[in-house]
Amino acid sequence: MSEITAILPQKKDASRCNIYLDGSFYCGMKLEVVLKNRLKAGQTVEISTLDALQLESERATALDKAMTRLSSSMKTRRQISDYLKSKGYVDAVVVYVLEKLEGYGFVDDEEYARQYTASAGKNKGRRLIALELQRKGVSAEDARVAVENMQGEEEAALRVLQKYMRGREADKETLYKAFRYLIGKGFEYDTAKSALTSWGDIDEES
Repeated sequence: MSEITAILPQKKDASRCNIYLDGSFYCGMKLEVVLKNRLKAGQTVEISTLDALQLESERATALDKAMTRLSSSMKTRRQISDYLKSKGYVDAVVVYVLEKLEGYGFVDDEEYARQYTASAGKNKGRRLIALELQRKGVSAEDARVAVENMQGEEEAALRVLQKYMRGREADKETLYKAFRYLIGKGFEYDTAKSALTSWGDIDEES
C-alpha cells in the first residue's frame, strides 16, 4: 500500500490533476475520476488500483495523444513510451497504447530504422547512424540490419567532404582535419580515406 500525499491540479489542463504517492509524482488522472472514486490526500491505496482507474478512464485519450504525436513523423516504441510517461500515464496505459499502435502498424521499429537510415545516410556514416538509432530505442539488431543495407555511403562521404572543404586549402593539416571530421560523422576509416583521394592524402601516422 502507498499513501496519497497530494492531489494537485495540472497547470495546463484544469480537467486533470497530478497524484503523488509517498511524496513523489506517480501519475496524472482526470479530476472527475478522482472525485468519483473519492481519492484524497492522506488515503492509502494500492498502486494497482490507480493503474486500473487510469487504464479504464484514459486509454482512449492516451491513444489519441500518441496518434497526434505520430502525425508529424514516425516514432520508435521507446519514444512513444517516454512521451506518454512524461504526460503522467502509468505503465499499464503505455503498454495498451503500444500494443494498439503496433497492431495498426503505426509503430514499427524495423521500418523506422530503415527510413531513418535512408534519410540520415545522405550525410552520415554507418557507425553514427547505428548509434543514433539505438539512442532512439531501436534494438542493436534492428540497427545493425538497417545500416548493413545502406547504399551509397561512399558517395555520401564525398558529399560531406566536398562541403567541408569548400573555401579551404587542401593542405596536409586541413586534410587531416577533414579526415577526422568524416570519422566523427560515422564513416568507416577506409571510406573516409577513399573520399580524400580526390583532394590528396594523409599519412596514417598524421
